[in-house]
Amino acid sequence: MAELTPPTLPTLVQRFFLDHLGEQRAVSAQTVAAYRDTLRLLLNYAAAALRRTPSAITLPDLDAPLLLAFLDHLEKDRGNSVRSRNARLAAIRTFLKYASHHDLASLATIERALAIPLKRFDRSMVGFLSRPEISAILEAPDRLSWAGQRDRALFSMMYNTGARVSEMIGMRCRDVVLEGQPAAHLRGKGRKERSVPLWRPTAALIRSWRRQIGDPSGDSILFPNRSGGRMTRSNVTQRLNLAVATAGRKNPGLLDRPVTPHTVRHTTAMHLLQSGVDITVIALWLGHEDTATTHMYVEADLAMKEQALMKLQPSAAAPGRFRASDNLMSFLQSL
Repeated sequence: MAELTPPTLPTLVQRFFLDHLGEQRAVSAQTVAAYRDTLRLLLNYAAAALRRTPSAITLPDLDAPLLLAFLDHLEKDRGNSVRSRNARLAAIRTFLKYASHHDLASLATIERALAIPLKRFDRSMVGFLSRPEISAILEAPDRLSWAGQRDRALFSMMYNTGARVSEMIGMRCRDVVLEGQPAAHLRGKGRKERSVPLWRPTAALIRSWRRQIGDPSGDSILFPNRSGGRMTRSNVTQRLNLAVATAGRKNPGLLDRPVTPHTVRHTTAMHLLQSGVDITVIALWLGHEDTATTHMYVEADLAMKEQALMKLQPSAAAPGRFRASDNLMSFLQSL
């Protein structure tokens, strides 16, 4: 039930994070951080635009024109992509929907703000590596150095499991089973858990790496940084870039395109698909909640499309050209 006296915007923000996200929805720390960053950017922008402190901003101040100007600021001034813009807008929508239940006086303003649509954008084809290219990257790290041995085990695990980089840097020693049938237990988006079998070469690398770091306890990070803490996303990307640069000496094609940790994930999916693994199994392997997300790999595999085309008989119809019936149709055809 809405309160008789509508709460202030600072009160709504505090309740949104502590009660709604923390207690009622129990979202992950990553989700909280995403909402936090979005509202910090929005309130800082609004404070500058309205010339007042963030605490003095009211909910009606966050109207559609201000939000549209903020979204335009993200793209033009901060250089954010359309994907990032849409993600910020989605977070703002979630907060405004929550606020609409507690401030009925601002409902008209909120409804106009919620009517702002997500921006459409061109979706690029999935980028992935060939088998020789991923093999060259896996072999690139130095076998004799501590960091090189870690990177070899880390990149092999990434390729084997198709895990997200966030899942890799958070993996602990207890999450990997090396006895019997080796497997890795992963915790993905939405706290969903899944288990992925490990190839024997991957399991052998993990055994060797665990001996290298002194066979630590189950709670220890499996792939730590030099100080023993958790690696960051940028740290993994940097190490992968070094491996790509080394592998690029023998495979120059690797140097002509960006290779990120997510490229390795796409590569795992594509190689499973090319090996005949059912798309529903690939979705489970990658932790996709909807198999429709996995269909993008079918679209990206040109070889599979060529095989499907070869199964069709070529058309025997003679080529022809459409001729417009009058001037109006000619005009429409020219557009």
